[in-house]
Amino acid sequence: MKYNDVIVEKNKQIGIITLNRPEDYNTFNVSMATDLNNALYEFENDIETRVIIIKGAGKNFCVGIDVKDLEGKTNLEYFKWVELMEQMSITIASMGKPVIASVHNVAVANGIGLVAACDLAIASENARFGATAVNVGLFCMGPAVPLSRSLGRKRALELLLTGDMIDSTEAERIGLINKVVPNDKLEEETMKLALKLAKKSPIALQLGKKSFYKMEDLSFAEALDLTNNHFATLCTTEDAHEGVDAFLNKRNPQWKMK
Repeated sequence: MKYNDVIVEKNKQIGIITLNRPEDYNTFNVSMATDLNNALYEFENDIETRVIIIKGAGKNFCVGIDVKDLEGKTNLEYFKWVELMEQMSITIASMGKPVIASVHNVAVANGIGLVAACDLAIASENARFGATAVNVGLFCMGPAVPLSRSLGRKRALELLLTGDMIDSTEAERIGLINKVVPNDKLEEETMKLALKLAKKSPIALQLGKKSFYKMEDLSFAEALDLTNNHFATLCTTEDAHEGVDAFLNKRNPQWKMK
């Protein structure tokens, strides 16, 4: 598939998507939003790919939606436009394969939304984050959805209402990212995490992730009922029996490519 505003690469079992509008600080426009979703689906459907990394080219990770596209739309046109800008959150949540954000320098507005939407996130020491749309008379309504699920109500609202920037240490403390690493180690540490996940049973990882997102908004009892059924299904797979046998016999498991 041809892409205009993302770079798509593979490193063994790791799919890498690079947001590639560096001259515009990787702001979302129609082309990049479309490319990002298509690239995610391409890797989701690629049997060899087990984990996906999203990173940004140039100076920043992503500084939001390109406001040059804001003017001259009807209400319906605005809805369809912003729906596309936020589609990546639904795409990532619906996929089985884990998606890791690899964040450097600035991730604001739709950029912080993308970080929150990814399953895991690693950031460099120089990374900064903010839900900054409120500072220009808008509001990060789309990013509010993954932010509220990652941080909880009060932490999310503090970012959304103030538009304040936070550094990577604070982002790790409140649960927006998983780990802070030295600037020159970001790529290495992100790949290390991706390879760690790639060694797990693909079917266990993918069924487990899908189960997690499906149970997230259910009541406690409904969530347990759903996940119990998912676990019972996982127990019928070859990988489950292979993994247990390998554990009991103290050997490395041989996962199936499924």
